[in-house]
Amino acid sequence: MSRATLKSAREIELMRRAGALVAETFRLLDPYVVPGVSIQELDKIAEDFIRSRGAVPAYIGYGPRNNPFPATICASVNEVICHGIPSPRKLREGDIIGVDIGVKLGGVYGDACYTYTVGAVAPQVQKLVDATRASLEAALETVRPGAYLGDIGAAIQATAQPRGFSVVREYTGHGIGHNLHEDPTVSHVGRAGTGMKLAAGLVFTIEPMINLGRAETKLLPDGWTVVTADGKPSAQFEHTLVVTDKGYDLLTL
Repeated sequence: MSRATLKSAREIELMRRAGALVAETFRLLDPYVVPGVSIQELDKIAEDFIRSRGAVPAYIGYGPRNNPFPATICASVNEVICHGIPSPRKLREGDIIGVDIGVKLGGVYGDACYTYTVGAVAPQVQKLVDATRASLEAALETVRPGAYLGDIGAAIQATAQPRGFSVVREYTGHGIGHNLHEDPTVSHVGRAGTGMKLAAGLVFTIEPMINLGRAETKLLPDGWTVVTADGKPSAQFEHTLVVTDKGYDLLTL
């Protein structure tokens, strides 16, 4: 049984502030995600802005002591599924980049991911991005008190797989609050009506990672970067949300 804790009204309001800063950071980055910009430039823009607002980038120093994550954003380009480390590489026309941002503000965390298209992308890649966004939206629509965690994964699979895409299994959504990662684990595959029952006050992320090709993943030697095993593109969208009495409320909108 999950040890997930329900958040108080005060905690939810603090998390709404943290989530709003995540959303503001995405808006700030929007005009910079263009051909020719380096990924490290995007990382510096995000870090400077987050710190200027009195918050701390959640990812810098996260992870094992002997190999902590070194940057503010996770920047996952093309075949990178998640946890891409910002590099001097410059974005090119036709790339996609999943930017994952976490902040700590007021003792709580906000966390979200958005996949940007860089200029014009190939039609099948645009379909992948659209299907990933639709998968998140379909998952959100299942969230309400009395629903089940399995409903979320089932909705994602039912949206992505009929379009010919595959759903990554190894990396999941998660509870969030005073820690970046808490219970419950939110799988992006599942069977409706199974798993933990949702209750008002539960806060977690949904962050489907959808691949153009096969679902299999590969971890690179840096210990962070996860890529598609077949080298085909992957996309991701993520929100932090709270279950309400009537449904859900996005905290990173």
